[in-house]
Amino acid sequence: MLSHGGRGPGPGALGGSAAPDGILRRQAQRESAARTYARSLPIVPVRARGLTIEGADGRRYLDCLSGAGTLALGHNHPVVLEAIRAVLDSGAPLHVLDLATPVKDAFTTELFANLPPELAADARIQFCGPAGTDAVEAALKLVRTATGRSGLLAFTGAYHGMTAGALDASGGAPDVRVTRLPYPQDYRCPFGVGGPKGAELGARWAENLLDDPKGGVPAPAAMIVEPLQGEGGVIPAPDAWLRRMREITAARGIPLIADEVQTGVGRTGAFWGVDHAGVVPDVMVLSKAIGGSLPLAVIVYRAGLDVWAPGAHAGTFRGNQLAMAAGTATLAFVRENRLAERAGALGERMLTALRGLASDQPCIGDVRGRGLMIGIELVDPDTGTAAPALAAAVRQECLDRGLIVELGGRHSAVVRLLPPLTLTDEQAAAVLDRLADAIPAAAHRPR
Repeated sequence: MLSHGGRGPGPGALGGSAAPDGILRRQAQRESAARTYARSLPIVPVRARGLTIEGADGRRYLDCLSGAGTLALGHNHPVVLEAIRAVLDSGAPLHVLDLATPVKDAFTTELFANLPPELAADARIQFCGPAGTDAVEAALKLVRTATGRSGLLAFTGAYHGMTAGALDASGGAPDVRVTRLPYPQDYRCPFGVGGPKGAELGARWAENLLDDPKGGVPAPAAMIVEPLQGEGGVIPAPDAWLRRMREITAARGIPLIADEVQTGVGRTGAFWGVDHAGVVPDVMVLSKAIGGSLPLAVIVYRAGLDVWAPGAHAGTFRGNQLAMAAGTATLAFVRENRLAERAGALGERMLTALRGLASDQPCIGDVRGRGLMIGIELVDPDTGTAAPALAAAVRQECLDRGLIVELGGRHSAVVRLLPPLTLTDEQAAAVLDRLADAIPAAAHRPR
């Protein structure tokens, strides 16, 4: 009789009788101190569908984290499950390195059908390791190979992943060969003016720095930008400013990389974040939602940049067949059901409601976002300074009410909402109601 590798799952591994307290205790004992979400969300999910997660203790939660934006269609959407089952039932190989398969061909075809047409007409795709940060590394390696230059233009507040090169391009990097440019924002404008004027000053600063022979800028291989900064505090790039970045880079022969890992696949109210501004980048970095809840990451770029040698960027798990099948189903469902437009309209209504709440809650400094990527900055009402402890209290009050949210921003003082694009009007109202209870409850906690 063939062995199946020893003992099967222990009691409760698939939602059975194991006590959630014991599972959480063993996690704390065994897992790395680097674990993150598990610290602030001490729940043991055993079932999920759409917006809802059920914990091992029987409690239900509305999930407005959505796998940090990965779950465009929410948990276990039927079209995703059907696509995965179809591959499993077909007997197709699940591991194929970077060989061509019908599953990969279908994914690439659907992805290209949704790209900005000007890019799709002249594009190449590189399948990377399964995480978005690896796709960022691939993009940086690509442009440095193609241009022969090593410098990089990035922005304050940026977040591009946790590997070395991606961290270098992110806002907290301490010692790198990256030129940091100001990212425009209204609420905490680096120039103190906000609005179109603040964005224009940032663009002029970038242009002047690049053209200044004494500016100290290493010859840039690329500029990398998020169309909306997520971890930076849910800050949308103004459309006119993003167009200026495209003009500035194009005029100087600098490839423009758009990091669409979190903003892609309808999240911001357009299929891609750059679509709002009508910008066509030279490279797009894609992950999260493109895998339909499973690990997948790619870069798509202009054919003229495709100068690297075979094996220049490789990885054993580039050919995730289940993720490609799930991704194809997700991309097609978002396109066919116009979920980007739906996210834009519903997100605008939620932003309006939250701004109404802010008028009655002085601890809400700012409400901002685009589509279903929403941020609420919590502040000290007396000083206007960021209030991370209050934001953490709001997160806990939300969890106590069965609502999962996370924090972001420079000081972890921004409550972030990333609900699935399938969010209904009724579910949106429930999310807003729980937030409207949680924020004043947190504000009145003894501190």
